[in-house]
Amino acid sequence: VQAACQDAGVTQELLKEGLHRDLLVKVELGVVGEDAGGCAVAARTRLPRGIYVDPYELASLQQHNSTKAVLIPDVVDVEAPEYLATDLLVLLYLEPDPWCSHCFRGVLPVHGRYHRPAEDREEALVVLKSPEVLVCCCDSQLSECWKPAEVAAPCSGKTKDSCQWYSVTHKPAQEELILQVPVGLRQHSALVCVVTLLATVLCSSLILGAVCSYGCFSPGTSSEQRQPG
Repeated sequence: VQAACQDAGVTQELLKEGLHRDLLVKVELGVVGEDAGGCAVAARTRLPRGIYVDPYELASLQQHNSTKAVLIPDVVDVEAPEYLATDLLVLLYLEPDPWCSHCFRGVLPVHGRYHRPAEDREEALVVLKSPEVLVCCCDSQLSECWKPAEVAAPCSGKTKDSCQWYSVTHKPAQEELILQVPVGLRQHSALVCVVTLLATVLCSSLILGAVCSYGCFSPGTSSEQRQPG
C-alpha cells in the first residue's frame, strides 16, 4: 500500500467575472493501482474576510444537489463590508470525475465584499490560499496512506453521522489564488457625496411632485366620496 501512496494534486480557479464568482476546486488523488471511487473527498478552505458565501444561496443549491458544503460559522452577515467581516471556514464536498477514477471536483459560489476606498489604486486584492484536502475511504486500504484529521463532519452532505477524515499531503498547482475587487478612490469622496446628494434631492422632488399631482385628495372630497347616493 505504501508504494501506491503519492501526493495529491490540487487546482482551484475562479470562474465568471465581477464580484459574484464560482470557485472551482479539482483534486487528483495520488494513488497507483487503486480505485478511489469509493472515497469521499472534501476541500477545507479558509475564505478571507474580503470574500464570503451566501448561506441562503448555498441552501438552495444543496436542495438541488448542485453544491454540498458546510459553513463554519453557519451564520454569515452578507451585508457587512470587508473591514467589519471575519474569516469563513468552508468544507466543500467534491464529486467524482466520471472521466478519471481518482479525480474529484466541486464548485462553490463566492461573492466579494465592499472594501474601503483606496489611496492610489482602483482594486483590492483578496488572496485565497490552497485548500486542505480531506479524504474518507472507509472501505479501502488507502486510508493507510494519510494521517487522521481532527474534523467533526459527515463523510457526505446527505448524512449527519461523523466519520474519520484523513488529511492528504498535496502539491498545489499554485499556492495562492487572487481575486481583484474594484474599489473607489479617496480623492473622489467629495465628488461622490455631492452627486449622491443631488441625485437624492432630484429623485425625491420628482416622487413628491408625482404624488401631489395624482395621489393627493382634499379631506372634503374624500368625505363626499364616502357618502352613499
